Amino acid sequence: MVPSWTETLLSAGVEVVGRTRFCIHPEDAVGRIPKVGGTKDWNLEKVRQLNPDLVILDREENPLAMAEAGLPYWASQVSSIESLPEALSELAERLGSSRLATLGERWQAVRETAAVEPAAQKFDLPGVLEWGRRPDCEVGSVVYVIWRDPWMAVAPHTFIGSVLSKLGMEVYPFEETYPQFEIESLPSDCLLLFSSEPYPFLRKREGLESLRQPYAFVDGECFSWFGIRSLEFLEAALREGR
Repeated sequence: MVPSWTETLLSAGVEVVGRTRFCIHPEDAVGRIPKVGGTKDWNLEKVRQLNPDLVILDREENPLAMAEAGLPYWASQVSSIESLPEALSELAERLGSSRLATLGERWQAVRETAAVEPAAQKFDLPGVLEWGRRPDCEVGSVVYVIWRDPWMAVAPHTFIGSVLSKLGMEVYPFEETYPQFEIESLPSDCLLLFSSEPYPFLRKREGLESLRQPYAFVDGECFSWFGIRSLEFLEAALREGR
């Protein structure tokens, strides 16, 4: 019931018998897997008919009712890069999957790798789909924007925040996990990163050209899908030293 776990399970050769409508990767495999609803709602009867050995959930992604439905389940709680090795190790043990265990070892290596030097991240950020306005001076901090009307962003103490930190970026010090904010109140040296999900900023960019801060549109899956996708993204970025 978690798109990032669905992709990760399939990459490790685990048999997935059901998925959400948001589980879209890998495209060639998920098309053969029945949909049972969304991440917040499901057709419980469809799930029961599939007779799963284990339902995969995430404590932030899915509601408590899914865990209380009487089915065998495992729920992750991924709040940062630091928590990925343990989560994958636990899931690998539950499923008897050596390939998932190997992914956990790769995440451990990423966790132990030093963050990218901040000076390298001003103009050549990994994960950028398109620049709106490149910085013309030193960047103070980055604001990763996930929603509009109201404006919402992520705090440093989130998985996305930990990915940004590993890439050498200083995340704006919001206190709330997913704060609402006034974009006009942000400093002019902030770099705004507009995510491709859950709000489709790249397609709905009206009015952004009037912002005084530099900004870019980024691939939200790379920053927030905490399984194989963000692992490969970070491994490549760290190799290139960005």
